[in-house]
Amino acid sequence: MGVPGATPKYTKKDFESDQDVRWCPGCGDYAILSAVQKMMPDLGIPREDIVFISGIGCSSRFPYYMNTYGFHTIHGRAPAVATGLKLARPELKIFVVTGDGDGLSIGGNHLLHVLRRNVDLTILLFNNRIYGLTKGQYSPTSELGKVTKSTPIGSADRPLSPCAFALAAGATFVARTVDRNIAHMEETLKRAAAHKGAAFVEILQNCNVYNDMAWGVLYDRESKALHELRLQHGQPLVFGPVDDRRGLVLEGVKPKVVKVKDVPESSLWVHDETDGGTALVLAQLVSPEYPIPIGVLASRPGDTTYEEILIQQEQKAVSDRGPGDIAKLLMSGDTWKIG
Repeated sequence: MGVPGATPKYTKKDFESDQDVRWCPGCGDYAILSAVQKMMPDLGIPREDIVFISGIGCSSRFPYYMNTYGFHTIHGRAPAVATGLKLARPELKIFVVTGDGDGLSIGGNHLLHVLRRNVDLTILLFNNRIYGLTKGQYSPTSELGKVTKSTPIGSADRPLSPCAFALAAGATFVARTVDRNIAHMEETLKRAAAHKGAAFVEILQNCNVYNDMAWGVLYDRESKALHELRLQHGQPLVFGPVDDRRGLVLEGVKPKVVKVKDVPESSLWVHDETDGGTALVLAQLVSPEYPIPIGVLASRPGDTTYEEILIQQEQKAVSDRGPGDIAKLLMSGDTWKIG
C-alpha cells in the first residue's frame, strides 16, 4: 500500500492513454509526445493534478494521448480556457499545447495576453511552418516566398519568430528545442515545467507530408554542426565543427559571426538567460546568415503570477467587506421588475 498523500511512483507508460495515436507516419509529433510522457514522472505531480489543454490542429490531438485530465478546445482559444482553469484551480499543473497556426494566427491575441499576464502555464508551441491539419496552407511562421496551396506564387508575408513574440509579450521563460533531439527536448521541457509563471517553449517540428525537412539544417549531422547554436548560460556563443569553430560577437546590438581563432575569447558574446534584451536578438537570428539558437533564451524566475495577484485581491475584498452576496449583487444598481 502507498503512503497516504504521497505522489505515486510513475513510469512513462502511466502517462500513455488507451487512445490510438493518429498522426501521419513519420510526423515529429510522435517524438514530442514520447518526450513529454517520459519526463512527466520526474515532475513528481499526481496525474489527477495535471491538465493538458489544446486548440485546433495536428498538435491539438495531444490531450487524447495523455493519461491525465485534458480539454480539446476551439481554434486559438486554449490560452483563454487554460487561464480560466488556473484561476479556478490554481493548484493544478496545466500545459497548453498549440501550433504555429493555432497559436500565432487566430490565437495570437489570446497567446499574447496569457504571456503578458504571466499566468502559471507551460505552453508548448509546435512549429512546422505550415498548416498541416488543413492540408498545407502557409502559416505565420512560413518563410517569405513560400509556395503553398494558398500562396501559389509565394507568400508575401514576413515570418514571425515565436520566441521573439513570446519575449516581446513578457513571457518569463522562453526556450527552443527540436523534435529530433530527444535528450535536449526532455531537458528543455523539464526546465519549462519547473518554472513558475508563463513558460513558453517553441519546438521545431517536422511535417513530413506538407513541409518535409522544414528544419532540415538541424537534422543532418554535418549540417547541424554548422547551423545549431546550443545556448548555455554563462558560456560563449560558439558553434561549428571542432576544427572550424565559429562564434558570435556583438557590434553594438548587432550580432556578427566570426571565426573563434581570429578573435580574443573575451570578445565573444556570452549568453545570459537573465538578459531579455539580448534574448530578443537571439530569437530573431535566422539561417543561413546566422546559426539557429537552441536552448533557454530567457528565464526570469520570481515574478508574481496573474493568479497570485487575483487571489490576493479576492482575499483583501473579503477582509475589507466580508463574504460576497451574489443575489444582492445581481439586484444592485438599476433594476426593473416586469409585471
